Amino acid sequence: MKKAMASGGVRVRLTGIRRVFPVLDDAGRALGGSASGLVALDGLDLDIAPGAFVALLGPSGCGKSTLLRLVAGLDRADAGAAVVETEEGPGGAGGASGARAPIAYVFQDAHLLPWRSVLENTALPLELAGAPLEERRAAARAALLQVGLADAGARYPAELSGGMRMRVSLARAMVTRPRLLLLDEPFAALDELTRSRLDDQLRALWAELGMTVLFVTHSITEAAYLAERAVVLSPRPARIVADHTLALPAERTAALRTEPAFAREVRALQEALERGGA
Repeated sequence: MKKAMASGGVRVRLTGIRRVFPVLDDAGRALGGSASGLVALDGLDLDIAPGAFVALLGPSGCGKSTLLRLVAGLDRADAGAAVVETEEGPGGAGGASGARAPIAYVFQDAHLLPWRSVLENTALPLELAGAPLEERRAAARAALLQVGLADAGARYPAELSGGMRMRVSLARAMVTRPRLLLLDEPFAALDELTRSRLDDQLRALWAELGMTVLFVTHSITEAAYLAERAVVLSPRPARIVADHTLALPAERTAALRTEPAFAREVRALQEALERGGA
């Protein structure tokens, strides 16, 4: 599997990131200063190349989701910087863009609007952006085709299986043609077979569109199968225990999961988690 548009992605740089959540009393008031808060991230540095597929692994509560929210601009660091860079022209002169590159975020829950059809849910980001009706419908149909739901546009969320709802959520994320795709354990609640199929679809979309992908997961095997690179975090406050490039072929099929090379990569990630105290 070869990426067609690696330049379609963006560079992500995290420098000296610190995020502290205040401890609150029963009335919701912060107790003490920042020293008494809950330190989720402290001095974290990470550089992700345009078009990379990076998995984030670590124990529950270590700060993986917090890191994703900082990159998305949904939260603000107490110190350090989270910068999403775009390339300026064919020379590739990177710089912090004044306007944020198109970013899409896929959560663990599909968060579909039950009163809207699959097509209308998929088109929602373009509707909010003010795109004309026919333009957003055409883009939504194309996105649904990419995730194998071309014939489901008229259905409603209640009529869909869990796997189908997640595919709609993925289509909704892809409809804006994002240059950065952030995924926070999107397939965690699904059965193993459905999860494997969605892993294949996600990797195929990445190969076709070339966006940068940051994928949070608790599954070591999923991280090894999907990503080019896996970043393993320690318990809170998160530090990078391992930044591991996966020595696996670009073409990934179900058969890969049974091969010795795959088992070695899974073991390397498992050992990194254990070293970090997971």
